Amino acid sequence: MHDKTVTFSVYDDKEQEMKQILTVVYDALKEKGYNPANQIVGYILSEDPTYITTYNNARSLIRKIDRDELLQSMVKTYLAD
Repeated sequence: MHDKTVTFSVYDDKEQEMKQILTVVYDALKEKGYNPANQIVGYILSEDPTYITTYNNARSLIRKIDRDELLQSMVKTYLAD
């Protein structure tokens, strides 16, 4: 009998959710004429939600992301081979 064990990773799901949220936030900032990278970095560093527009519910969405988890994911992605 060759039953394969299926693996489940909450962390992978969390990273995918963060990516989806950041994409929506990035697009909303861009559509409103902001520099999305600068605004998101400002938010990450300060946790001041006013760096993020309310357009397309972006401000509410970004507050669902844990900043520490986001930074960990970004570093991991940046340093990946």
